[in-house]
Amino acid sequence: MPISHRLLAALVAVLWGVNFLAIHASLQHFPPLFLVALRFALIAIPTVLLIPRPAVELRWLIGYGVGFGTLQFLFLYWGMAAGMPAGLASLVLQSSAPFTVLLGAVVFGDRVTRRQLTGLLIASAGLAVVGWQRAEAASLLPFLLVLAGGFGWAIGNLANARAQAPNPLHLTLWMSVVPPIPMLALSLLVEGPGEIAASLTSWGAASAAPALVGLGYTILLGTLAGSGIWTWLMARHPAGVVAPFSMLVPVVGMTTAWLVLDETVSTGELFGAGVVVLGVLLGSRLPRPSPADPRAAADRDPELSTGR
Repeated sequence: MPISHRLLAALVAVLWGVNFLAIHASLQHFPPLFLVALRFALIAIPTVLLIPRPAVELRWLIGYGVGFGTLQFLFLYWGMAAGMPAGLASLVLQSSAPFTVLLGAVVFGDRVTRRQLTGLLIASAGLAVVGWQRAEAASLLPFLLVLAGGFGWAIGNLANARAQAPNPLHLTLWMSVVPPIPMLALSLLVEGPGEIAASLTSWGAASAAPALVGLGYTILLGTLAGSGIWTWLMARHPAGVVAPFSMLVPVVGMTTAWLVLDETVSTGELFGAGVVVLGVLLGSRLPRPSPADPRAAADRDPELSTGR
């Protein structure tokens, strides 16, 4: 994986880490299930009208939309609304990385190198340290909900990688077409029309402006920029190589939550975050091929690694 691609993966981690503050702000005004539907509907409508559908198998497009778009954010938003702190949510959601490697190996027979496995184990140990330090900050139900969101993200990762979209941004945009209708139906059933209407008519409330700013961030930077870059990377590298970078998200998420929301970070949490970074750096490195191996040139030349 070229250094430029690693830097892009790290940038996505920053965008997604700050995204938890934006989600927190939006959840102060909108009900969680409706917020998921609204977030993706605002992307889906112009996408259907202006963007051609990507030339990928429909099953991978739907799988990406169901896993990454629907299941991940359904359980993440629900968990945060149920009391999961933003910083801790950013940590637990990164269970998607080991879930991705495990599902890839079990369902699709993806190869996992010893170095990748070692890196994932180290990073998972770091997550365990941070999770142990923060265990008293959240009850079991919010934790399980966000953990389910991580599993949904893993499903999306694998569908994304197998779609091999010629234009990854188009795939990201069209993924947003999947969540709005089922999420709106679920919101009407669970949250009710009254709660939805109240969130759409109380623009004078103190929570309205921060919620709209947060919604704009999740759409423009969290979804379009972050997911677009992530999809581009997934199309060019094995899922097990890219996915570990998601473990950098809680480092950013917990730091920004501490700075903005006064969520405390202990010495043990900082140690665990450092272990996460170490594991990601190790797990993202592939074994060095021999000079005669054509894959060596692909690793040095990003254009060759795209297959173009």
